[in-house]
Amino acid sequence: MIKINEHYLKLQASYLFSNIAKKVGEFQQSNPEKEIIRLGIGDVTRALPEACTQAFHKAVDEMAADSSFRGYGPEQGYDFLREAIVKNDFQPRGADISADEIFVSDGAKCDTGNIQELFTQDARIAIPDPVYPVYLDTNVMAGRTGEFEDGRYKGIIYLDATKENNYVPGLPEEKPDLIYMCFPNNPTGSTITKDELKTWVDYARENQALILFDAAYEAFIRDESLPKSIYEVEGAKEVAIEFRSFSKSAGFTGTRCAYTVVPKECAAFDSKGGKQLIHPLWNRRHCTKFNGVSYPVQRAAEAVYSEAGKAQAKGLVAGYLNNADLIATEIKSLGYDFVGGDNSPYIWIEAKRDSWEFFDMLLNETGVVCTPGAGFGKCGEGYIRLSAFNSYENVEKAMARIKKALA
Repeated sequence: MIKINEHYLKLQASYLFSNIAKKVGEFQQSNPEKEIIRLGIGDVTRALPEACTQAFHKAVDEMAADSSFRGYGPEQGYDFLREAIVKNDFQPRGADISADEIFVSDGAKCDTGNIQELFTQDARIAIPDPVYPVYLDTNVMAGRTGEFEDGRYKGIIYLDATKENNYVPGLPEEKPDLIYMCFPNNPTGSTITKDELKTWVDYARENQALILFDAAYEAFIRDESLPKSIYEVEGAKEVAIEFRSFSKSAGFTGTRCAYTVVPKECAAFDSKGGKQLIHPLWNRRHCTKFNGVSYPVQRAAEAVYSEAGKAQAKGLVAGYLNNADLIATEIKSLGYDFVGGDNSPYIWIEAKRDSWEFFDMLLNETGVVCTPGAGFGKCGEGYIRLSAFNSYENVEKAMARIKKALA
């Protein structure tokens, strides 16, 4: 008799964003004349940089001729992209990362979920609250949690990110093995200073823990004093794996390209306490379960680092940050407390009421879609997230509607 993995039954009935999509779909069906403005899910709305589409077309043309056709590529990614990543994303920040420590993939979401396969089922997991759902749900699927009770899973070490700590969690009282971090943060838009990040790196080194650092939104950091990579902190290469994505920085949400950095010094331990390097293990997992990102997509990603690509991608990010500035200004004028928006495309707003109730009110009265904070964890209750990923014109319309409804 074939049996299911019963850990899947612990998952909440609906993934946050599919639940939102269902509610929006029902509203549209009942109100076909109403214009919906989506400031909820973090999907980009602007086209790919022209430099990327040109490289994309050229690579597709190469695939159309026998002489330049390419079949299976290296699972870890082509050298031309890995080298461009190191040269542009890490060397200018003083981070000593080499090209063979870069693993190109089809998404940071996939990698942050897949990486936990390398570690034992009884590993203690520390996860921020509120949190991007993938970190938590994939560990539920793997059987590292107990049942869901009172808004939380038993067995997880929750790191509360609240107004009182500026949405940057403090060190845990219980000792974790794996620590998930995301800065600029999704969903709160909060950032972490280099000194605060060093505290976590030092903690991981002292306690033989590993940090899984999601830096998917680093391109939105305007404050140059803030770290864009955990490897700007001394000692981080021993205790941290970093995840990056082209999705938000260059509009690749539908094109799919990202990468994970696994330094060669980074280690975990076997059952006898022996040190085991993670790099060869992730490489083996990558080679066994992943056939690589397509050649045309990797050429398009490489073009992000061309002079034209840099300027065009920077323009996309600046446009979204301009939207974030507008949202923040209008929310402030309404007297609501919030965080984010200055170095992030997300604005985390204290709603002063139940998150889903606020979501329903905005949808029904204004046609604006937000994300209810409760969907990100217990500490998200009473908050909503607005995303700056839309056109400036739509953001203007959305904020005018919101101001009218809330004034």
